Amino acid sequence: MEVGLVSCTKSKQNTAAEPRELYMESAFFRKAREYVETNHDTWYILSAKHGVLEPNGDPIEPYDETLSGAAVDQKRQWADAVFEELHDRGLITDENRLVFHAGRDYYDELLPLLQETAVETTIPTDGLQFGETLSWYNDQL
Repeated sequence: MEVGLVSCTKSKQNTAAEPRELYMESAFFRKAREYVETNHDTWYILSAKHGVLEPNGDPIEPYDETLSGAAVDQKRQWADAVFEELHDRGLITDENRLVFHAGRDYYDELLPLLQETAVETTIPTDGLQFGETLSWYNDQL
């Protein structure tokens, strides 16, 4: 099973919303969401504040936390918690591929943990600048 993991974004709705709607103010999130809904079996949102979110989960309030520019220790603690959540959801198996649609801050500390498991990981936009990433999604959609 192919599982898309989309990072949260700084731009959010002004009021509480289901996770899949909360980040729709962001062009990146809109394109990544469209891509994962079309190309992956299922998907989740990687939230700096909430960890792993179900797209259709309960509404959450807007927040200002981000991993961009966060200290390495904070990113490691977040990655440890997210790894446990992914494991608890049964996503870390040799039958799954985790596909990251996220900035480097959302996978740098998580990948080493995942590499010690049987799950396959991919990052289709790794190494691309922001504008190049948006272009990649435009080309794919």
